[in-house]
Amino acid sequence: MDTALWYAALMKPAWAPPAWLFGPVWTVLYAIITITFGFVFWKVLKKEVPRAVALPFALNLIFNFAFTPVQFGLQDNLLAALDILAVLCTLIWALIVIYPRYKWVAFANIPYLAWVSFATILQLTITYLNW
Repeated sequence: MDTALWYAALMKPAWAPPAWLFGPVWTVLYAIITITFGFVFWKVLKKEVPRAVALPFALNLIFNFAFTPVQFGLQDNLLAALDILAVLCTLIWALIVIYPRYKWVAFANIPYLAWVSFATILQLTITYLNW
């Protein structure tokens, strides 16, 4: 089934944002992610922070980039729900790990954390409604 038609046909809560909003939001968030995650990876490459600090950031990127193929390619709400939970958990882990070293990185990612928290609740709700 066509991706747009499939998503449009899903039952969604009344508070679900319109589909057109996701693109602009993710554009801003990917700019934040590029700057802050890039900074963390740069500091790891320069050996100014331990490699272990980069682990939750790397995992977050993997889970984040996997979401669209899982949700829209596989059209699997349950796997997408598990994936977005992994995005949220690895982001929280990353912010906890980086906060003592570079507080600005944690604070800069608050919009990302807010959106992923919202997206997690939305995805869990969509998964439940379409079970």
